[in-house]
Amino acid sequence: MPFFTVIIPLYNKENFVENTLKSIVNQSFTDYEVLIINDCSTDESVKKVIPFLSETIRLIEHPTNKGLSASRNTGIKNASSNYITFLDADDLWKPTFLETIHQLIKNFPKAKIFGSNYEEVYSNKIELPINFSNKIPPKKSQIIDFFKHNLGQGIYNHGSVCFHKSVFEKAGLYDESIDFAEDIDFNIRANYYFQLAYSNTIQMQYFMESGAQLTKSSILNKRLPDYDKYNSFTKGNSNLAKYLAFEKYVLAKHIKTDGGYDLYKKISSKIDYKYLNWKQKLLLKLPAFILKSIKKYKEILIKKGLKFTSY
Repeated sequence: MPFFTVIIPLYNKENFVENTLKSIVNQSFTDYEVLIINDCSTDESVKKVIPFLSETIRLIEHPTNKGLSASRNTGIKNASSNYITFLDADDLWKPTFLETIHQLIKNFPKAKIFGSNYEEVYSNKIELPINFSNKIPPKKSQIIDFFKHNLGQGIYNHGSVCFHKSVFEKAGLYDESIDFAEDIDFNIRANYYFQLAYSNTIQMQYFMESGAQLTKSSILNKRLPDYDKYNSFTKGNSNLAKYLAFEKYVLAKHIKTDGGYDLYKKISSKIDYKYLNWKQKLLLKLPAFILKSIKKYKEILIKKGLKFTSY
């Protein structure tokens, strides 16, 4: 039995998937299997994958297009290993990612979630995410409170985290009824039940301009998560309560920016505003056209190497 199962959801990534697979093949820790879940790609993605296939790297075909959550769930159900990790077909691992996760597993046996920091790759530069990793000593590995350290961009993303299979048995699989913020929905459940061991080292590259991350489609066309169903989790856990308020704020602002005012009112009415800072409260009050202008301005600044945030 391999130590890790690596799951790659694949849908129309013909220009990227070869490099993704190379970043796995070049890992310093090599006791793994790779499951590529093709979700009915219509481009040459499968053709690019075929030369990599072996006893270690397998291709599983969906008969119909089912979406990202279903692809991950198919991988989980077919995994041979106790430790399951993911890499999108347009992102890359540093050569020491699996080695770093393996060391976390050895050093923190009580944890069931193991993550690392990452970097964002744009067309002309590489940036660090605006997350709370600056509150953790550089290159330090330790148990951290996911909800306390996750009030910005993710402290990890789904290409820089590994879960013991017991996490899925307890917290459930990815919710196939939603197609927006699936990762956030799962992270709430997983980190509520289990400890997170974290390495504050850059072990993964998250490509911001490969198509999916900077999608222009409206959030109003998506099936959205219901964060209210986790309100019961907040009893005696102020960090989780603050985190839920933050995620509701992010969702409400996004919806208002896209013009869904009635849905914005519904979601914003359920935010516990005592957990928001003054910038977040102000942004929620602004008209949609101003929020759109701010969003466009932020995109221009990012291209110039500048980032600012309300976090």
